[in-house]
Amino acid sequence: MTVPRRLQTRAKVVVERLGAQYPGTPKQLCALQHDNPFQLLVATILSAQTTDERVNLVTPDLFSAYPDADALAHADPTHLEGLIRSTGFFRSKARSLIGASRALVERFGGEVPSSMEDLVTLPGVGRKTANVVLSVAFGEPGFAVDTHVGRLSRRLGFTTSSDPEVVERDVEALVPPEELGALSLRLILHGRAVCVARKPRCGTCVLADVCPSAHLFDPSLPAIR
Repeated sequence: MTVPRRLQTRAKVVVERLGAQYPGTPKQLCALQHDNPFQLLVATILSAQTTDERVNLVTPDLFSAYPDADALAHADPTHLEGLIRSTGFFRSKARSLIGASRALVERFGGEVPSSMEDLVTLPGVGRKTANVVLSVAFGEPGFAVDTHVGRLSRRLGFTTSSDPEVVERDVEALVPPEELGALSLRLILHGRAVCVARKPRCGTCVLADVCPSAHLFDPSLPAIR
């Protein structure tokens, strides 16, 4: 795919400015508290449809009761559901956690695999979760697309799609692989703090002069093509 030069330039500026605004490695930027790839996998599965803060309140007791894949694979569903109830959708999440843990034990020696192809075979693990694990736990390229990342990618003109897999591919065509994991997390942070869904704070945004959507929300800003 041929990428317009102006879009490549814009992507480079976005990567640089967000890097300065939210410094750190993917592991440092990740809000989910964890000590190893297994804990991160569990926390990311739990983070669906809830906040990272809520997950972090639940995981200490969860990891104390089930410290590894083998323990979680043999968890009592009712007990597990009780531990994670406050994260919402606790029954389906419990099934995913037990199923993923059993798959880890049966097919990967209890260890979390470090490839997209293997990760997405685990119950409850899609590309978003897999990309988080790849980039944060293993330092591999991975661009996780959540609602914030999708919204900002469209506003910045990186994509026109609302399909997370298409957004992922479009951004990967613009950004160096080694920047993908951190960029995803920085877009999340920026989406929460500045580029919010309904009333983005374009007047204070470090990307306003390169964002083709800024003038739509703040008419005092010039239109960018």
